[in-house]
Amino acid sequence: MGIMPRSRLRGIIPIRWPSSFGHEQARLLAALTRRPINVIPLPDYRLLITFSNDEKRIFDVKPYLDLKPFIELKNPALFNTVKPAGLSIEWIHGQDICPDELYYDSVPT
Repeated sequence: MGIMPRSRLRGIIPIRWPSSFGHEQARLLAALTRRPINVIPLPDYRLLITFSNDEKRIFDVKPYLDLKPFIELKNPALFNTVKPAGLSIEWIHGQDICPDELYYDSVPT
């Protein structure tokens, strides 16, 4: 059996899997463990997101700002209330974005 180290995530027991654990399963597990741990609002409705694998990426929120749940985030004071929440990020009134979308639709810094 192999052990996946997760020492950066406090309070979580290492995950064990059979030695036959395939590439696809490893990719899916990596996606599940890649969650935002820090988010900094940037100018022009962008976010600098640090993921649990220590990767930093920039996500552009502008395409979402015309969608009903996100319209109020055009106000910079509300946009700047973003914070990490569980597996994703969240604004003060509960708006959130899927963690996979945050990762795959962002660009590395």
